[in-house]
Amino acid sequence: MAFELPPLPYAANALEPHMSANTFSFHHAKHHNAYVTNLNNLLKDSPLASKSLEEIVKATAGDASKAGIFNNAAQVWNHTFFWSSMKPGGGGKPAGELAAKIDAAFGSFDKFKEEFKNAAVTQFGSGWAWLIEEGGQLKITKTGNADTPLAKGQKALLTVDVWEHAYYLDYQNRRPDFVQAFLDHLANWDFAAKNLKG
Repeated sequence: MAFELPPLPYAANALEPHMSANTFSFHHAKHHNAYVTNLNNLLKDSPLASKSLEEIVKATAGDASKAGIFNNAAQVWNHTFFWSSMKPGGGGKPAGELAAKIDAAFGSFDKFKEEFKNAAVTQFGSGWAWLIEEGGQLKITKTGNADTPLAKGQKALLTVDVWEHAYYLDYQNRRPDFVQAFLDHLANWDFAAKNLKG
């Protein structure tokens, strides 16, 4: 079963001016697509070829002999999750159960934003910052390169991509400005709330 590049959940220019269509043309059509192509090539004649993306990520995590498969499968999953973690007119504060859990875990939404931004900005090199649920508690974590909460048995709620290709065309080396724009204008709290319930 060959994997396909999932379509964006909105038009490529829908997140402007916070994320440009130019960034999407590289990030989705080139980077994300390359992971899909590489994964399909690596899975040819493999017993993993019939598995779901999630099953492949979990089955190859931590196995050095399958690092190529893991890296590409995890990046396909991470990127698909990242597109859904944003929406036009996003950002602001969540509501309902998610807001209550954020307040309980971090003290306030402002404190959450501060800790999330810090995790994203201090992730050395390439990687991701995540809001996750683990053991009934909300936590902030960061992962390097292709690593993902999915491989650790954690439930991902929301993520921001801090690989340079995610923001360099729009923000150059200003990663903190990109993460702030994500929190203020892009974060899809409806998606995070749905993941919390799921």
